[in-house]
Amino acid sequence: MQLWVGLGNPGAKYAGNRHNIGFMALDRIAEDQGVIWRSKFQGAVAEVRFGCEKVWLLKPMTFMNLSGQSVGEAMRFHKLEPGDVTVFHDELDLAPGKMKLKQGGGHAGHNGLRSIHQHIGPEYARVRLGIGHPGHKDRVAGYVLSDFAKAEGERLDDLLRGICDGAPKLAAGDGPGFSNAVGLRVSPQRPSSGSGGPKAKADVPKPSKPDPAPRPEAEPDPPLSALQRLAARFK
Repeated sequence: MQLWVGLGNPGAKYAGNRHNIGFMALDRIAEDQGVIWRSKFQGAVAEVRFGCEKVWLLKPMTFMNLSGQSVGEAMRFHKLEPGDVTVFHDELDLAPGKMKLKQGGGHAGHNGLRSIHQHIGPEYARVRLGIGHPGHKDRVAGYVLSDFAKAEGERLDDLLRGICDGAPKLAAGDGPGFSNAVGLRVSPQRPSSGSGGPKAKADVPKPSKPDPAPRPEAEPDPPLSALQRLAARFK
């Protein structure tokens, strides 16, 4: 059994925020799997299966900076270890549309991760979902709590589709397979134009030239008279 946690803030006011991309990822997985959310562990939970792998989805409804309370409660109930937990969260240090999988590490100032660290420690997996950086640290708070721009919609949709495509791989412990599935959505391979160069022209037999017309044979000289034969002797 695994626990996948999506980070965000509850309520319609925050639904489209960059900070809520973790919620968006789990919402898309739940929609793709056709499951219903219900309230439990100070959050919203849903159960999904990928083959024989059972996964609980959890969206803490405690607000971001108290997310660890919900995660810790769910872990204790299901008797899980930190290694069974994967957290989906926004990442300032990745460009929008990019994704990286990470095991353990620090919280880098992310309030949701900081809270989870306090309740279960750092040894859990993270799916880091890029939202880009506003360019200056003083603008970070307003940036993460603002909605994705309309121009970012297609790229965001590709990222969420890729997460759904790769979810069975992630559940099976195949991190590279998961990352590859996301990459194929975000940066699809271009169709090959072929490397054979210009096609060789088919050999077409050249039309044969007609045989030259035969030269007319010279007509034989008429026979000489006796006088002409005599004259020829004295030339």
